Amino acid sequence: MASDTKTPVVLCWHMHQPSYQDMRTGQFLFPWVYLHTIKDYSDMAAHLEHEPEAKAVVNFAPVLLEQIETYLIQIERWRHGAGEIGDPLLAALVAEELPETGTPAFLGLMEKSLRANPDRIIGRYPAYARLAELADVYRKKPELQRYISSRFLSDLLVWYHLGWMGETLRRENHCIRSLQEKGQHFSMDDRRALLNVIFDVLSGIGPRYRHLAQKGQVELSVSPYTHAMLPLLLDLGSAREAMPEITLPQHSHYPGGEERAGWQLKKAKAVFQRFFGIEPTGCWASEGGLSQTTLGLLGNEGFHWTASGDSVAHNSLNRAREENPDLPDSGIHQPYTFGDSPVTVYFRDDGLSDLIGFTYADWHAKDAVGDLVYHMETIAGQARGKSRPVISVIMDGENAWEYYPENGFHFLDELYRVLAHHPKLKLTTYSELVAHPIAEPIRLPHLVAGSWIYGTFSTWIGDPDKNRAWDLLCEAKNHYDRAMDNGSLNAEQKESAKEQLAICEGSDWFWWFGDYNPAQIVSDFEHLYRRHLVNLYEMIGYPAPPSVFQQLSQGSGEPARGGTMRPGHEADKPV
Repeated sequence: MASDTKTPVVLCWHMHQPSYQDMRTGQFLFPWVYLHTIKDYSDMAAHLEHEPEAKAVVNFAPVLLEQIETYLIQIERWRHGAGEIGDPLLAALVAEELPETGTPAFLGLMEKSLRANPDRIIGRYPAYARLAELADVYRKKPELQRYISSRFLSDLLVWYHLGWMGETLRRENHCIRSLQEKGQHFSMDDRRALLNVIFDVLSGIGPRYRHLAQKGQVELSVSPYTHAMLPLLLDLGSAREAMPEITLPQHSHYPGGEERAGWQLKKAKAVFQRFFGIEPTGCWASEGGLSQTTLGLLGNEGFHWTASGDSVAHNSLNRAREENPDLPDSGIHQPYTFGDSPVTVYFRDDGLSDLIGFTYADWHAKDAVGDLVYHMETIAGQARGKSRPVISVIMDGENAWEYYPENGFHFLDELYRVLAHHPKLKLTTYSELVAHPIAEPIRLPHLVAGSWIYGTFSTWIGDPDKNRAWDLLCEAKNHYDRAMDNGSLNAEQKESAKEQLAICEGSDWFWWFGDYNPAQIVSDFEHLYRRHLVNLYEMIGYPAPPSVFQQLSQGSGEPARGGTMRPGHEADKPV
């Protein structure tokens, strides 16, 4: 057992985006992969680089890594005149000719170039804010659109990418600083220089995190290949462990789910190995989605640790007390194992994590970090005479920061500085805790299936729209299985279909279906999901059924943080 008396704290940041690329055309339908890379994944690496004593766990979804790589390949081919950039916004940034003013293509690019936080990004820069105001005038008075100068759109495209730039780049990169100072009338040379910065950031992400891992500052972990919800692939009925009354899809199970779940993990490890040159020790199962069967699968694939939300811990403790009423409440700040699985499970402190996600954005950085550390010190102090706690802050590494001033720069800088030098708290990683445990994991007989959101799977199943999406996927899988067995596909076609099916299995599509979410985002994701299904049918040579062409869901909600993040506790669930 480790003898250090400091209380271990793990900061675990999860980086993921679903597949926005149409695999039939090579086109990216949404720009969020490269935008979050230049804004968030870059900044998160820089904060660790600037504080050498800090440590963190950084988890990557493999489908994100592959898309970053695809952007690099497309930009390189474009530079050599051998292909096009497959993202409309990025291509427009360096296009010799932009669409004619007033045309649908022009207006589409205008609207896309305004999809940024209105207060923290657009409103921060007077030049960008003026362009946004001008766009609003054109939107409200279409008769003025014929008078729009093409320079308006080129400047707007530059400011969109400047606005999405990470704060550390904004402060340290000469090109970004000079473009911001120039403010308007950007030339083609300016636009190409901006693309070069974007390329450099994209190409540096893998090497930077690999170097941080080699230094021992970062533990790199992985999610299932396309961020699939493994417990539901394995057994749709697992949703009833935490919600016995939940309504399930018409299909009783996902066909061949066990094989597909295993494939998702094997593929994830292969991609991870290719990018980082190491084997992952841990797996952040998508959205902390776990079940007892999932733990068995993780163990079979050689993973030593995983994690979930504290509601899953409470549900599992309550289930254990039904058999053993005298079982003490060991809480969420301890490592656990379940049944005969050797995989160590850590649990997210939802209260602390949600403070970062939903509360501290409007606080002064020193006050916010002081409050967070006070809560951590309190947890550490309450453990006197007992085994030392493990405090886990686990959250999205990308979506929270746009709500903070300057992309969370001051908060993250202060957080790492304080925790790296705290006299009683020690930043560490899960692999270090597994290798040098501070206590034997507490063994419970069974993990009650659920995720870090409310301890259930209600974010991905149970709603009529979500269930319809599962039924579409199950139907497609049945046709896929027949095509794979009937000899109609060659080896290359089978491999393409297999990867396309994996894209359809991603959990993100199911997250967004339902009235709770904003209409525009629901429309984006349900259209993209159905497009992926249509592509799968084309790849297996079977006509897509009419149901795939019918709209699945219409959002009408206004959830906190635009629905990109959810609180961990049911009590905090927006109505």
